[in-house]
Amino acid sequence: MHILNKEIILPNGSKIINRIAKSAMSENLSNKNNQPTSILINLYKKWALSGSGLLITGNIMIDSSAIGEPRNVIVENRDNFKLLKEWADTVKNTETHLWAQINHPGRQAMEQINTVLKAPSAVPLKYGGRKKTSPKIPLELKENEIVDIIESFAKTSLILKEAGFTGIQIHGAHGYLVSQFLSPDSNIRKDKWGGSLENRARFVVEIYREIRKKVGSKFPIGIKLNSTDFQKGGFSEEESMEVVKILSKEGIDLIEISGGTYEVPAMMGKKMKSTKKREAYFLDYIKKARKITATPLLLTGGFRTSAGMEAAIASNDLDIVGIARPFAVFPNLVNDLISKKQLNFATNIKKTGVKGIDGSMNIIWYEAQLKRLGLGKDPNLKLNPWFVFFKYALLIIKHKIRKK
Repeated sequence: MHILNKEIILPNGSKIINRIAKSAMSENLSNKNNQPTSILINLYKKWALSGSGLLITGNIMIDSSAIGEPRNVIVENRDNFKLLKEWADTVKNTETHLWAQINHPGRQAMEQINTVLKAPSAVPLKYGGRKKTSPKIPLELKENEIVDIIESFAKTSLILKEAGFTGIQIHGAHGYLVSQFLSPDSNIRKDKWGGSLENRARFVVEIYREIRKKVGSKFPIGIKLNSTDFQKGGFSEEESMEVVKILSKEGIDLIEISGGTYEVPAMMGKKMKSTKKREAYFLDYIKKARKITATPLLLTGGFRTSAGMEAAIASNDLDIVGIARPFAVFPNLVNDLISKKQLNFATNIKKTGVKGIDGSMNIIWYEAQLKRLGLGKDPNLKLNPWFVFFKYALLIIKHKIRKK
């Protein structure tokens, strides 16, 4: 049997049929009311046939007042339950799991489309990411607001479970709210939610516990966690290891490792090097994590070749290989990989030559490919980056006008 085609049983008893997961990518394919669209649903119908053991959705927002991107799906009540069920049903009659990634952006919400930014502390983004020329200082969350957000994570999880999604992933990486609470750089609180690592980790632990209460012991709960923020004074590798221990002890079912924030986007390859010998970005970290936990580990970032994926699984340092952007241009990726029809899934996108714009291409160029797939079109590797950029800018302007 192909090593990537072996099943794995999660701690709660759920079976993943192989060792390949489509990791989360922001689809940005809701309608103007942040509801799932037929384009989004059709995209997942295509991916459901890709052969992947696990599909993880892009950001689903838990709060309509805190949106990461203008066309993120929002689930804060059952108003769109029928559409959510249709989305979840895309994997019906397959053995593929479909997990919903749930998120709150905190200070990393787009200022252009959010009236107020809230975060663990009144600490703005320093550079890069989504700030303007003068970064907007977020409001520090009050105790009751923190409790409400924890409850919102759990409420959203229950709605998604009842809609038919087969698992939940908490987004605890890339500088979003959970990540902000974990980082001593963005969390300078003096109460029980800040200071020591135990206090800074309290937020994610309480989110996990509250979700578990709502969904029960047999429903998979995972988390996407930073190996490090790659920022001086930020969430360190040593602290990340401690959080892995904490969450493993709590009984979480799957820990996905990534790294970086939108200030230092290591998850996009910045400051990371992949080689023919070791193509994954965070492989050194995962080797250390394997020694401290028996919880299944999923590693995302840099995997592009069959040889690299096979070697990673054969090492037993990780349990599942996570692949994201290649799925945007190789929608049948896992079937092609297992059958050996294709062994390399490298992607090279077109660039504008403008540094400030080209950084965003690592997200919005791929989002444009996802839209093509959802419309029943083939990927277009020659897609003009200027066309993509101006279309995205227009979307933000329209969203901002509607918010006024």
